[in-house]
Amino acid sequence: MKATPTSGQPAPASFRFSKGQSIALVFCCTIFGAAGQMLIKTGANTLGSSNPLAMVTNLPLMAGYSLYGISAALLVLALRDGELSILYPVISMTYVWVTFLSLVFFRETLSVFKLAGVAIIVTGVAILGRKGGSKR
Repeated sequence: MKATPTSGQPAPASFRFSKGQSIALVFCCTIFGAAGQMLIKTGANTLGSSNPLAMVTNLPLMAGYSLYGISAALLVLALRDGELSILYPVISMTYVWVTFLSLVFFRETLSVFKLAGVAIIVTGVAILGRKGGSKR
């Protein structure tokens, strides 16, 4: 460690994520993103008008956007150390969570096409997870 110019104390080592940790972090981003989308939809359903003050004071709406912000911050950390070509497709898992959460919370229907799309996403992410990483 080298000394910092102001304190003379050793500078802390920069924390780096492993490939697996970066993938786990992005997976957490998908959960936060899906929860954020559910809250945004819930907040939007309760809005009576497009008045900006009504939007800012809408707790589910603001909570949803906050979760989106947390998700974005975690994504930045994961992308710093991970492979973009592996991590970005994992983000598509957000669509899977949203599809199933929409069934439960909003009583939306699951068509054959939606189910096929979810299956394709899950299969693609699984394939990338098994074979997509470069050997280091």
